[in-house]
Amino acid sequence: MISVLIECKDQEKALAVTLASLVRGAVEGLVAEVVILDRGSRDGTALLADAAGCRFLENPDLRDVVRSTRADWLLLIEPGARPLLGWIDHVGQHIATGRQAARLRPSREYRLPFMARWRRGRLSAIEHGVLIPKRQAIANSKSGQSLESLGRGVAMTRLKCEIVPAAVLALT
Repeated sequence: MISVLIECKDQEKALAVTLASLVRGAVEGLVAEVVILDRGSRDGTALLADAAGCRFLENPDLRDVVRSTRADWLLLIEPGARPLLGWIDHVGQHIATGRQAARLRPSREYRLPFMARWRRGRLSAIEHGVLIPKRQAIANSKSGQSLESLGRGVAMTRLKCEIVPAAVLALT
């Protein structure tokens, strides 16, 4: 089972897209919980999180959040990103057999145009989702840290499932 961590600020619509893509994982028993780390939203993010049954935390300390998660594996994902068909099986298989952190593959069908990718420059460390063992996340987490910085610099393998990055949603 996994705990999904999503950090956001005023991203209600993007968050709704991501939560909808995670529903099947919850139904299949892979997603144990979704934790929303809110950084001062003034939109309907809190109401959406409550309606979806998520744990909603305002300006939490990441280290405390990681320690309090239910599952032994964490999926760090951006609001607006959505794992594509097959992700449940691939993630489940990886956590059953793998010990190393992993990331999903960027979608081949839903990609930013080349010039948009080039202008953006450096990718977010969690743009393609990061699946990390809880023990490793605890060891790497620091007070005041963001999810993005928790995913940076971690040795990872690539899963065979794809994810539509949040940046693609921003263009549509």
